[in-house]
Amino acid sequence: MSGALLAAALAVLLWPARAAGHRIRQVATGSEVVVPRTAALSAPVTAAIVGAAGGLLLGTPLVAGLAASLAFVDGRSWAARARARRTDDRLRSLTEGLGALGAELRSGRSFEAATGAAVAACADDECGTALARALRTPGTAAPPGDELGTALERVSAGVLLSARTGCSLAAVAAAVEDDLRAGLRLRQELRTATAGPRASAMLLAGLPLVGLAMGSGVGADPWRVLTTTGPGQVLLVVGVALELLGLLWSERLVRRAVR
Repeated sequence: MSGALLAAALAVLLWPARAAGHRIRQVATGSEVVVPRTAALSAPVTAAIVGAAGGLLLGTPLVAGLAASLAFVDGRSWAARARARRTDDRLRSLTEGLGALGAELRSGRSFEAATGAAVAACADDECGTALARALRTPGTAAPPGDELGTALERVSAGVLLSARTGCSLAAVAAAVEDDLRAGLRLRQELRTATAGPRASAMLLAGLPLVGLAMGSGVGADPWRVLTTTGPGQVLLVVGVALELLGLLWSERLVRRAVR
């Protein structure tokens, strides 16, 4: 029974996302169906599989399922932080490119030369390519809803406005650059302000492990009680559920504060 529950939990974790299913359906055109390549596992799913494997080695299938759940939540948090860092890096790269664009235009260089200098100033190659597309073919910058896409849409609108009315594109680039720098500074200040609550949440999350170590140190065997007895297993499930709820709630509060 426990093995079946573990298999069901892993199946839910490995179930493809709606976006992935949409991409799979898109590759089927006409009568010829193209089999998509297997996508790499996401960080949360990978962490869940590793946690389940470690739980099976160290305990029972119940422990493996609980370990997979904890590892999945931790992996999701890590992936979210990595995406946030990636977004900040790309926005910072775009800021440098816009600064170079404005400086080149104000110095009297041609639009094409200024565009090349702006692309070269972008540390991120993808960001540089997107900026070049926004400048040379305005209106095809990036999908809406993304911070980088929103900034590139503003640049594209500035290019169109400059072409139609003759207004200064350097002024538009400077305005977008200043706005991006202000947003990056604000996010950094918010992350610094919430560093304490994040650390407190992680410390509280690790206290149950300290309790297990202390119990083993005084001669008790809490791990055996929690994994082999009925009341212990109920307490283990309830404790892990409360741990997950606490981590998710803390993450939600911090995310809302930073947003």
